[in-house]
Amino acid sequence: MTEIVIFVFFFLLLFAGVFFASAIRIVQEYERGVIFRLGRVTGAKGPGLFFIIPIIDRMVKVSLRTMTMDITPQELITRDNVTVRVNAVAYFHVIDPVQAVVAIENYVFATAQIAQTTLRSVLGQVELDELLINRDDINQSLQQIIDNLTNPWGVKVGLVEVKDVELPESMRRAMARQAEAERDRRAKVIHARGEDEAAETLAHAASKLEQHEGAMQLRILSTMGEIAGDRNTTLFFPIPMEMLRFFEGSDKGKTAENSTIQTQVHQADQVEE
Repeated sequence: MTEIVIFVFFFLLLFAGVFFASAIRIVQEYERGVIFRLGRVTGAKGPGLFFIIPIIDRMVKVSLRTMTMDITPQELITRDNVTVRVNAVAYFHVIDPVQAVVAIENYVFATAQIAQTTLRSVLGQVELDELLINRDDINQSLQQIIDNLTNPWGVKVGLVEVKDVELPESMRRAMARQAEAERDRRAKVIHARGEDEAAETLAHAASKLEQHEGAMQLRILSTMGEIAGDRNTTLFFPIPMEMLRFFEGSDKGKTAENSTIQTQVHQADQVEE
């Protein structure tokens, strides 16, 4: 009889130890435990140590840490009919553990699917140049749309970033040719502006030299000194500008005289006829 009592005592003690151990729950600082009592939600507990009723209560742990999710690369067509392959990343975390367990079966998988479909939808409405230049505006738009869709699940999307945009090889060559043509255009414009400024500066210098009679002679002497300083066989003969103007005026006078003579001869021929 004594042995039976001892056996029952140890059995009850073991059962109490197992029951007590199964009632203890420890939740980390970054976790919350959603408690279901007979199938109904009683709330979220944690962090730290707390007790539940074994068999009657069931606990589901939910992490509150920010998760990093690579969005599967998507092939899409932009508004200007260019096929691109886009890769993005999303950062999100749970703000309502109860909703994350009750409102959705798997909030991580659901968030990934929403991110993929939103990425294809939003980027399909923009042009290629806007996708490459206005990356910040597109990221903000993606974040707002995805966050509004996941908010009823207790999930907060903090950031969405488009990491890489892969272009077809033909489009890359076309963009390279466009960039090269743009650089050539800028080079020609800069060269033309330089020629214009140089011509304007030379005209200003020429007007200054004309105002002073001795300035041109000094300039000629300076040029002769520069040429004489080099070891070469160049011969330099300065010719006054007045002489050139005289010859130019003589040529114009001869041309006018010849024109007058030809006119008179032509009129004489008409009179004889």
